[in-house]
Amino acid sequence: MTVSTLGPVPPVRVLLIGMMGAGKTTVGLSLARRTGWRYVDNDELLVLATGRTARELRATGGDASLRAGEAAVVEHALQLPAPVIVGIAAGVVLDPVARARLRAGGHVVWLRAGPATLVPRLGPGSHRPFMEGDVRGWVERTVVEREPLYREVAHSIVDVDDRSADQVAQDILAALQAGVTTVAVAGGADGPGPAGSAIAGAPD
Repeated sequence: MTVSTLGPVPPVRVLLIGMMGAGKTTVGLSLARRTGWRYVDNDELLVLATGRTARELRATGGDASLRAGEAAVVEHALQLPAPVIVGIAAGVVLDPVARARLRAGGHVVWLRAGPATLVPRLGPGSHRPFMEGDVRGWVERTVVEREPLYREVAHSIVDVDDRSADQVAQDILAALQAGVTTVAVAGGADGPGPAGSAIAGAPD
């Protein structure tokens, strides 16, 4: 479905958040094709902001160095002129200052995914030592830990389980049309409608 079919979409700064493996890049690129807006990935902004990749930051300074770099990315992202779509690092929401900045800086969309979706996408995790060889255990713990943080920041929530990137991008466009304080879900607990179509009001 195209933007012209859906109707006018206001030019905004769309900030995609969610767990690693939720599909921020794939959905962001699909949304960019539909809107003609630029998509910028966290990895790209991290190199621009710090001169290093995530792996290099973690190798030289540990998680603290990586989190500082990701916080710098948030500030960089919020300077990008709208309309633009930005994929935000999964762990940024652990920082309360970054959460407040994101919430105030654009239309934040939480791509909500469960372990059944995330674990196969992440693979064995051998190149992610912080998972300690237990991808499923790490995902299940982290989903629980971050769920209230993602919910706190999000203006829109879109479920991605069992859905294509194009379907998710379509829901984001519908949420943008409905207004900043909306929640778009695939028939989950946050909305009453049929799969892929529910859009319900949410408190700002």
